[in-house]
Amino acid sequence: MKSEDVAQYLKDNPQFFEEHAQLLSEITLPHPHGGRTVSLSERQLLTLRERVKALELKLHELIAYAKENDALQAKVHQFNCSLFGAHDRTTLNNLVVQNLRDIFAIPHASLHIWKDDAPNAEALAFADAHQEPVCTHHAAEGTLAWFGEAGEHLRSFAYLPLRENGQTIGMLILASEDKERFYPEMGTIFLLRIADALSSAFRLQA
Repeated sequence: MKSEDVAQYLKDNPQFFEEHAQLLSEITLPHPHGGRTVSLSERQLLTLRERVKALELKLHELIAYAKENDALQAKVHQFNCSLFGAHDRTTLNNLVVQNLRDIFAIPHASLHIWKDDAPNAEALAFADAHQEPVCTHHAAEGTLAWFGEAGEHLRSFAYLPLRENGQTIGMLILASEDKERFYPEMGTIFLLRIADALSSAFRLQA
């Protein structure tokens, strides 16, 4: 008889150990961490404890993730509300860059509105080609110069195209010397909310 047959029999006959309860104490198995043997029931208890520990660890990770998301959501809300404090396009531009640094600790940001600062062909093509924010370790062609002398030290970027009625009106770029600050697999839902709010703010200043 194969071990698979035994396993299937026990699954099909759950009353087996009720009818042979003494086996629970007579059958011994290797301790999962070595050194001695334990009864079948004790081994089952150890397995359950390990599963509980794994679930507790997962729960703690989920709680930490939720707290992190809540904190980020609060920062996005604070940033978006701050946009209402600008009464002209120049003030809004300066306010955005300053608040990105103060609220999110983003060391470098470059904001370009096409109406005020016509983009080069490469930057325009990049913005038009992406409907949502893009995080990358490489600067898009034609944009690294926007950061001046700091450009050569930057290792990660987040590109936020700004739109009005489906048309690109500008682009916000966030950058950092830290390669892990922005990365391709990074979630962009909060970046998208910032881009949407910023697009609306500049429409009001048109």
